[in-house]
Amino acid sequence: MKTLGLIGGTSWVSTIDYYRFINQGINDKLGGVNAAQLLLHSFNYADIAKNHAANDWAKTTQMVIEAGIGLKNSGAEAIVLCANTLHLVAEEAEAKIGLPVIHIATATAGVIKKHELTKVGLLGTKFTMENTFFTDKLTEAGIDSITPNDTDRVFIHQTLMDELGKGILLPETKDRYLQIIDSLVQRGAQGIILGCTEIPLLIKPEDTDVIQFDTTQIHSVAAVEFALG
Repeated sequence: MKTLGLIGGTSWVSTIDYYRFINQGINDKLGGVNAAQLLLHSFNYADIAKNHAANDWAKTTQMVIEAGIGLKNSGAEAIVLCANTLHLVAEEAEAKIGLPVIHIATATAGVIKKHELTKVGLLGTKFTMENTFFTDKLTEAGIDSITPNDTDRVFIHQTLMDELGKGILLPETKDRYLQIIDSLVQRGAQGIILGCTEIPLLIKPEDTDVIQFDTTQIHSVAAVEFALG
């Protein structure tokens, strides 16, 4: 089994799910009392959020690289960035760390392709919805993507920062998310990517008629496959 290096704390709430899903996935495959070989570097998210507010991606990139090198030196054989947004720096980090970064968007595109969908809606932070690091991977797989309108993107980003990232799950926020999902379906989305690792804490498969792609679970499955490959 290969040792995985997790870079988390972005937020700690969803990093817990990564730890649980990856360990459970290993145990499902190997049985007994088997669990994953993991190393974790967990950021103080306030430091990352400060960089984001200043649009200082160079500083975030350097933090990720330093964390990844530390994990590599401790025996990690691949890096798992436990957040969609951090994948904005994935390619540079991978080159500087010198280990494969298991890419969340590549894994998600692969699952969507298996479902033979051609158009999906993408929810996430404003960085995920408004940059191309995620949607480029979808395009490469022949999948079109759409995002919510400006007002809805602001709402989603704000609630991710102020509520979901703190484990605060409000029914009125859930109702608004479901309205946003419905608007994407009306625009032709055949499925919805829950493209922030906190969104699946709020939105569950049974909440929508359309298929959801939980990027936390999908990414964790990809990590398990790498560890056992």
